[in-house]
Amino acid sequence: MNPAHLTPSEMRERIRSGAWTGPTAGAATGYTQANLAILPRDLAFEFLLFCQRNPKPCPVLDVTEPGSPVPKLVAPTADLRTDVPKYRVYRNGELVEETTDIRPWWSDDLVAFLLGCSFTFERALMDNGVPVRHIEENCNVPMYKTNIPCTPAGRFSGPMVVSMRPIPQGQVVRAVQVTSRFPAVHGAPVHIGDPEAIGIRDLAKPDFGDPVPVRPGEVPVFWACGVTPQAVAMHVKPALMITHAPGHMFITDVRDEQFGVL
Repeated sequence: MNPAHLTPSEMRERIRSGAWTGPTAGAATGYTQANLAILPRDLAFEFLLFCQRNPKPCPVLDVTEPGSPVPKLVAPTADLRTDVPKYRVYRNGELVEETTDIRPWWSDDLVAFLLGCSFTFERALMDNGVPVRHIEENCNVPMYKTNIPCTPAGRFSGPMVVSMRPIPQGQVVRAVQVTSRFPAVHGAPVHIGDPEAIGIRDLAKPDFGDPVPVRPGEVPVFWACGVTPQAVAMHVKPALMITHAPGHMFITDVRDEQFGVL
């Protein structure tokens, strides 16, 4: 069955069983996807404060109780240890493992954060006739580290990461209008146009994800990205941090419309 037509629970079951290990763009259409960041309890408050001070890249959708892998607000039947297609495990800021199951890493003092993901507003873009290139190309969205600093909180600091979508010049205003309706999942773009102005030297070489073509008459448009915590992990070097692999999101039971505003 086309993954776009699956329910969130059906999609999570495919992920849990190992039947799906790829990016989730376009899967379970109409349901909100989320970035994942898991930290030891002694860092959780500082990270929550970091998210509160940086709501564009880190909009919080749910936080688990210490030791619980269940996101009770957005998917009470899910298990965050198995229901993400691919995870990244960082030790002291270094990527030490990519895996489809983090149960061997789990402990009673871990706290999981689910953060809004720009995949959520892509259906709205397409419904308004705005193309989404990485879905057309069947690949991962390109993501880049920038020179835009996040507001520090405790031990957490670092650069903002952005995702990029090429938008036809005549549709840029519409893309801004549409995505502005979704402040809980990154909202309006943080930059339009010249990549070098935000520290990106080469669009063909993203830091995360896959490159996509920017065609004549198109403008690169950049949104704050929930991969930012991974850049922060590399910068701050906590003893342990577990995240989703870029583009491999957690699929919630919440309809996209619940995070939209009129």
